[in-house]
Amino acid sequence: MILLNTERLRLRSMTLDDADFILELLNSPGWLKHIGDRGVNDLDQARSYLQRMVIPAYEKFGFGFYVIERLSDSARVGNCGLVKRLGLDHVDIGYSLLKQYEGQGYAIEAAKAMLDHGFNVLKLDPIQAITSMGNEGSKRVLEKLGMSCIGTVRLPDDDEELLLYNKVCP
Repeated sequence: MILLNTERLRLRSMTLDDADFILELLNSPGWLKHIGDRGVNDLDQARSYLQRMVIPAYEKFGFGFYVIERLSDSARVGNCGLVKRLGLDHVDIGYSLLKQYEGQGYAIEAAKAMLDHGFNVLKLDPIQAITSMGNEGSKRVLEKLGMSCIGTVRLPDDDEELLLYNKVCP
């Protein structure tokens, strides 16, 4: 299901047919460095990850993570979405791109559309975001989205201290 279209992108629900893409994304250098190893090492594990972690959120919460596709050629460039994460008081936004699509404004374009959807359609307020201390690219994206760093947080069962960002509905 297509959720959103922007000038250059489409955000659509993930399906089991996206297992190859998820396998590539979750094992990309940026994902492994800034998000962490999810133990998804083959297509069967990728399908299982989608069945357990991604697809159920659409029905349970009415939102989740979506594939970012380029409109010009339907290339799957990354993911973006909203998630209700343990350890945070509010829904947060997340995104990740494959390396070859970084630096082209896709993360900002997709995340801006997702924030607008969260505020105006889902009536979420505020929306938060987390990022690792050393993820300079993500920090720049969050700041360009008008999000403010309000401190740090540690998620349950995670030792890493993360930066916590917040944005209220404009």
